[in-house]
Amino acid sequence: MGRFLDQRSSMNAGTTISVPLTTTPALFGDIGLQTQGIAGNGLGNNGSLVVDVTGTIGFNFAAAATVTINVVRGPSIAGGTIIYTAVIPFLAGFGEIVSFSAQDLLAPAALQTQYTAFVSSVATGGSPLGTRVGPEAFWGIASQG
Repeated sequence: MGRFLDQRSSMNAGTTISVPLTTTPALFGDIGLQTQGIAGNGLGNNGSLVVDVTGTIGFNFAAAATVTINVVRGPSIAGGTIIYTAVIPFLAGFGEIVSFSAQDLLAPAALQTQYTAFVSSVATGGSPLGTRVGPEAFWGIASQG
């Protein structure tokens, strides 16, 4: 039977927002999960320690663009380990809410491990990058199997 360790959430926007997308990854979620006290089982997975992270983010596009969502174990893409990447193409004139789920099966047993979510966009043909319109949420659960 599994054992619950911790659950945290980060609600960046629960309603409509208007934040321009950028080519530089922008933070939209930040949580810390406590995973201390997990004894390793010699299999390289910290005694079946599993971290599940999930997020939701809304977009609107006047022109075609591609969005990249990265989930990182750590404070930044450069200073952490990317555990999930989604690359999503969008057509002009569309808005959409994207939800995603990822697992960190190599999560360390630690007093607290930081998980962050970033979003960036690349325009097609030099067009505008699009807009983050909300909602924006990011949450995670740590458990031992």
